[in-house]
Amino acid sequence: MSRLWLTGYRSYELGIWGNDDKKLKVIKFALKNYLISRIEDGVDWLISGGQLGTEQWSIEVGLELKAEYPELQVAMMLPFAQFGSNWKEDKQAALATLESRVDFTDSVTNAPYQSPQQLRNYQEFMLSHTDEAALVYDLDMPGKPKYDYDAAHRFSEEHNYPVVLIDMDWLQESASEYAEQENLKRDSQF
Repeated sequence: MSRLWLTGYRSYELGIWGNDDKKLKVIKFALKNYLISRIEDGVDWLISGGQLGTEQWSIEVGLELKAEYPELQVAMMLPFAQFGSNWKEDKQAALATLESRVDFTDSVTNAPYQSPQQLRNYQEFMLSHTDEAALVYDLDMPGKPKYDYDAAHRFSEEHNYPVVLIDMDWLQESASEYAEQENLKRDSQF
């Protein structure tokens, strides 16, 4: 069994406000290609959180890939009970829909948010229950993923725990590949 923790930027950190945003299409394209390579190398569990942005997008992509890779299991681990309860209704509904579709979901603590210690406990849980991490994160573009990156990087110094960054260069290459594929599709329709 090989378990991958996938996390990264929140949607607002990337300026993505809707599902039709071209940046989102590129990110999902990059996530899909990365996940396929990891599944083909033996990853059979994708474990992510429920944050708006990379975490929910990675779960969506993982669920789509189950059609082609039925051995893939997708889990959503939340840092505390009632996670997302203060979000707008549409965002809460999207989270609930994803929770209903994954193979496993739970919260690390049964209490609602009380302190930042719960977030550190969540990081420790994710690190100790996965075999590697991938973050949509660029060291030159600070944001909330820095905390997860720092924790994973420290953990990797003492454990065999690969940490991959899907950074802005990677996303730019993915954007070029995505545009090329879209052009080929458009050309084949004529």
